[in-house]
Amino acid sequence: MFSFSSFRRIGLVAALLLAAHVVAWAHAYHASILEVRFNPGKQRLEMALKIFIDDLEQSLSVGKPTPVRTDQLARAQLDPLLMELLRRSVQFSARPGQALPLTLVGLQKEKDSYWVYFTAPMPAAATSVSLRHQLLLDLFPDQMNIVNLEAKGQKQSLLFRDGETQQQLKW
Repeated sequence: MFSFSSFRRIGLVAALLLAAHVVAWAHAYHASILEVRFNPGKQRLEMALKIFIDDLEQSLSVGKPTPVRTDQLARAQLDPLLMELLRRSVQFSARPGQALPLTLVGLQKEKDSYWVYFTAPMPAAATSVSLRHQLLLDLFPDQMNIVNLEAKGQKQSLLFRDGETQQQLKW
């Protein structure tokens, strides 16, 4: 017998599978994937964000006099733009109203996407964090931001989209 929560989980799994399939097939669909891992030894969150290059460039270009092309920028020019985008779009809070500081660790280019690596320190004994994730939602009405959390042996997947930009990650 299925309960509402079962349907909700099935809906999330279906959305994740559909997003993965469509993302692999063509870029007519707007999605990002954020892998979050809690590292208790270093007391921090370690994140990897996968984003399509054209979506990233469009977002980085907002408010700029000329379009941003990531392949034409040195890392010293690109890193501050990435940090500005992360701070504006992805906010972790262990306490209400107090965003955790993000640190850019690296960047890895793939064929049509980037993996952006960053970290955030966690307060001692924290067992959850609030995440506001609105990456690209202002540009693409169909944008889906998938978050996979791994912490203390548990895995959790969440879906962020227009109207659902803030959720709690617990471990």
